[in-house]
Amino acid sequence: MATKEAAPAPDRVCIIGAGPAGLSAARALKRLGIPYDQFERHSDVGGIWDLDNPGTPMYESAHFISSRKTSGFFDFPMPDTYPDYPGNRQILAYTRSFADAFGLRPAIQFDRAVADVEQVGTGWRVTLDDGTEHAYKAVICATGVTWAPRMPQHPGTFTGEIRHSSSFRSALEFRGKRVLIVGLGNSGADIACDAAANADAAFVSIRRGYHLIPKHLFGIPTDELANDGPQLPLRFERPFFRALLRLVQGDLTKYGLPKPDHKLFESHPLLNSQLVHYLQHGDVAIRPDIARFEGNTVVFTDGSREEIDVVLYATGYDWEIPYADKYFDWADGRPDLYLSVFNREHRNLFGLGYIEINSSAYTLFDHISNIVAQYLHDQDHAPDRAAVFDDLIRTDRPKLNGGIKFLASARHRAYVDAHAYHAYLRTVRERLGWQNLTPGIFAEVRRAAMAAVKA
Repeated sequence: MATKEAAPAPDRVCIIGAGPAGLSAARALKRLGIPYDQFERHSDVGGIWDLDNPGTPMYESAHFISSRKTSGFFDFPMPDTYPDYPGNRQILAYTRSFADAFGLRPAIQFDRAVADVEQVGTGWRVTLDDGTEHAYKAVICATGVTWAPRMPQHPGTFTGEIRHSSSFRSALEFRGKRVLIVGLGNSGADIACDAAANADAAFVSIRRGYHLIPKHLFGIPTDELANDGPQLPLRFERPFFRALLRLVQGDLTKYGLPKPDHKLFESHPLLNSQLVHYLQHGDVAIRPDIARFEGNTVVFTDGSREEIDVVLYATGYDWEIPYADKYFDWADGRPDLYLSVFNREHRNLFGLGYIEINSSAYTLFDHISNIVAQYLHDQDHAPDRAAVFDDLIRTDRPKLNGGIKFLASARHRAYVDAHAYHAYLRTVRERLGWQNLTPGIFAEVRRAAMAAVKA
């Protein structure tokens, strides 16, 4: 029987989701002694990295596209025994070890989904899927952006199998089939390589060219090279890397890849070292956009045709916050959030993880969770400073593109440059006098968690 909370708990915060973003928020709140509850609809932590989590877009061959040394939570590095680009099972194990090390599990209620979030006065009412209601001072939405598959429509009727990449798990699913992958993002490129190695024939349909970046340059993970090398102005960095890629890869158009219609760095990086190998060996072929379906035949815009058994759309996801959708200002499928987190119209409603960035996400989550936690702490302990930040949330619209003119697409509407984003977070922290993340800052939380475990 559904029950209602006997008395409001306006001092508490609700975190929705126990993936990487939700866990980052939990650690930040715990460090400052802010009471919170955390709800996770699945049976364990890990979010999309858990292949058993219903609806996850993860597949068996998935690896990080950012490297081990640049990808971990702040002050909690991935094990040295991990490879340069960890696989999904390693990332899941690492994420769960993070939750254990900081004692985050006791506050998580598993197998409990949030059905609705409603603003009530200055607080928020959260209704669970069993009808139970709880009152909170603030709500952190951290349920991610890859749960609503986007399926394009093409003219004609296809008599084979049509799927979205969210349903893909194993390369063995392609055995004995002629496969067409639609889309060439990072997942599309990965899955195309699985098809190249297992299908009877493999094709990739793409509408535009992309800059393909190998995962290693000179034996060093590419993002490490970019982060740790000299920070050149964009006008020097772009031609340097363009020349370097041309030297390493040659002219990729000879393998059927269209010439990019945009400059390097103006779209989400496509990091893949295998696709060129399979293109060079003829195990996968590039095709243009689909014009129409004719039975089991796919007709492309250049007039070419292929008989296909499986069409798999690697065409991305629509961003959704279904339990609180009406409280976010959406444009081109992206919410308008200050610093990609703070709701401009509804105080203490946050969207953590609703960001596209040209860098790894875990440490980014930690830096922004730190600001969220200090802002919530100030509301009780330094209200004048919190009021200054309230004004920033409403009026401040910084340019976070780092001088890069990103593609004019829905995906890139919320896109930010990592260096520009971190620099502006630093500016905000300094203006408000908030503490920066420094090595050892979470040590007291870890010590307390380990002491509790030993007890």
